[in-house]
Amino acid sequence: MNAGIIIIGDEILIGQVVDINSSWISREMNKIGFRTETVITVGDDGKSISDAIDRCLDVADVVFMTGGLGPTKDDITKKVICEKFGTELVLNEAVLANVAEMLGRRGIALTENNRGQALVPATATVINNAVGTAPGIMMERTTSRPFDFPSTNAQGATQGAALGNKLLFSMPGVPFEMRYLMEHEIIPLIKKHYNLKPVFHKTLLLTGIAESILAEKISDWEDSLAENLKLAYLPAYSSIRLRLSVYQPDDTTESYINAKVEELKRIVPENIIAYEDIKLEELVGKLLKDKLCTVATAESCTGGKVASLITSVSGSSEYYKGSVVSYCNEVKADVLGVSRADLEKYGAVSSTVAEQMASGVRRLLKTDYSVATTGIAGPTGGSDEKPVGTVWIAVATPTKVVSRKYVFGKDRSINIERFAASALSMLIVEMEKEC
Repeated sequence: MNAGIIIIGDEILIGQVVDINSSWISREMNKIGFRTETVITVGDDGKSISDAIDRCLDVADVVFMTGGLGPTKDDITKKVICEKFGTELVLNEAVLANVAEMLGRRGIALTENNRGQALVPATATVINNAVGTAPGIMMERTTSRPFDFPSTNAQGATQGAALGNKLLFSMPGVPFEMRYLMEHEIIPLIKKHYNLKPVFHKTLLLTGIAESILAEKISDWEDSLAENLKLAYLPAYSSIRLRLSVYQPDDTTESYINAKVEELKRIVPENIIAYEDIKLEELVGKLLKDKLCTVATAESCTGGKVASLITSVSGSSEYYKGSVVSYCNEVKADVLGVSRADLEKYGAVSSTVAEQMASGVRRLLKTDYSVATTGIAGPTGGSDEKPVGTVWIAVATPTKVVSRKYVFGKDRSINIERFAASALSMLIVEMEKEC
């Protein structure tokens, strides 16, 4: 089954608001067997919305629209839907009661604009929004595949709806309202009335290898994959996800993919660090919890970014002790115990200092592991010997201290992201060596 997504709003086109709805919808629909064919972002313009609907209905079985259902004059989605499906807006008493009740709880009087949210296309199936004032709307394009399920028509009466192949769902653009409607109303409806096979995905997480080199190494293996198996390279800072996908799985799919993964393990055994779709910071936490161990961080150039990533994971207090952000040499020496002589001789951005930072914070916070970063994020501060983008990362374990030098680009914000991701990646590799 194919899905199309339309995101409506001038605020998205001008960059004032970031679209997070389309990625969420695509991800959740993929879980139940849908493949997103197209995502279209349009402004608050009737013709643009109308053209987007036509384009999506041409390629998709189900179309999801978000935005343009509020109480203001620029919310024109329902009017466009009426023109597109040859119907008119009518007052839905059930929606009006919901709007009035929600506003009343907040001490807000019902206005004509709010009443307008209770106007819905006469032929629509109305989807109740329990967390907002704008209802969801479902429209049908054909009736060649009728379904029988209880619904509420525009006048608020319960009926059996005859739905066809092409369905269009229009939802509020507010992310938490859209998600509520999808999770509690729309996805259960779709799962009940379509014979869907979930897409089979297998994701591997790799590190310590460039995408181009990886592609070259596994070229013959990739050529041997079955035609219905799609391989995707998903590079990120300091890691690459390889995703194997089958859109029409059968009883042999899982065993076939597992066999291909075993082949891959023999080609790049030192680079695979996880056999699931997991973030680096989540994998750090998983390994530490499995080992019943703790970790601390000492950061200079990353300014607390590594700590932020680790603590973004729920439950990280079980294994994360804390951090020392030693941005200046005095803190490196006075708090972490880095040798002043070594700071003078080798400089702050060096293997020696990184290793002493890692050892110092591990000793100071009494943890099993630690990771330290010291580098030049830029755009100033570099030299011929140590250009902008240079970072030394050190990991201290119960048995050793190791360090590694990386050199990235000149963009400060990107460098900080890369430094932090590389630190987590290096920590994972060293922990897995001791498992």
